[in-house]
Amino acid sequence: MDSMTRDKKIAQLEELPGLVEATVKGLEGAVLDSPYRAGGWTARQLVHHLADSHMNAFIRFKLAITEQQPTVKPYDQDEWSKLPDSVGFPVDASLQVLRGVHVRLVQLLRSLPEESWSRTVVHPERGRLSLDDLLEIYAGHGLKHVEHMRKAIEAAAH
Repeated sequence: MDSMTRDKKIAQLEELPGLVEATVKGLEGAVLDSPYRAGGWTARQLVHHLADSHMNAFIRFKLAITEQQPTVKPYDQDEWSKLPDSVGFPVDASLQVLRGVHVRLVQLLRSLPEESWSRTVVHPERGRLSLDDLLEIYAGHGLKHVEHMRKAIEAAAH
């Protein structure tokens, strides 16, 4: 990945918490608890999922930077989304987590020298992933789920 593309992806990570906050601001109850598609997650679950996922992302980046090709642990995101802290729990705590994790992650990524970007982790399901691969995954991941939140909110309005 070239440095201009990398900078754009890092900027997407930097902007994500504000985008999520703006998307769910002032919403509660049935609007947050409507799925974006049949069998899909609710806007509430998506907010909590992004906090969970991007905490894992931050740790994966740090492992890649500090260890030689560490194996990262996958987790069952569908099962996590069913836990009490993802269903019915207010989104404020996860919005705070997302904001804090992203401030730290963006600062970390912007401080890396060029040679660090080729460092890798091993994901048991996805194989070897470089820091550039992780950046691509998580920058797109957040935007995808913001779109899912918007669809869930729109579905609740109809």
